[in-house]
Amino acid sequence: MHEKDTEELFSQLKEDEDISRFLRENRDEMARPIHEYLENLLADKHLAKNKVVHASLLDRAYAYHIFSGKKKNPSRPKLLALALAMGLSLSETQYLLRYAGLGLLYPRHSWDSIIISALEHRLSVKDANALLFSMGEKEFLG
Repeated sequence: MHEKDTEELFSQLKEDEDISRFLRENRDEMARPIHEYLENLLADKHLAKNKVVHASLLDRAYAYHIFSGKKKNPSRPKLLALALAMGLSLSETQYLLRYAGLGLLYPRHSWDSIIISALEHRLSVKDANALLFSMGEKEFLG
């Protein structure tokens, strides 16, 4: 994985006056594209991509474009649908969102609270959508 922790990178970045040098010297420390991270999650959790795609309720072609890297910046709801479909924990999901450069789930927002609950209770995307709907919130893919 990475040899330097985030604090070490922050410290080095603040001290280095040459951003080109910093990036060159830390090339291996930089985040990989989101599709590579998702592929690693599939492998680590021994998940079949086709089953995750099906469980996510995303458009099949769109989901495969996320996994192949053709869709480089998937939206937060789409990544959350994949997180639920993969059975990720709340902490794994928060890391996925951070990795993708998206906002973390925040319990002071009702929509986010419902998704946090869905993750904690290991709900399917379909059940999470039903819960969102029943609580008067916008559905994932609606």
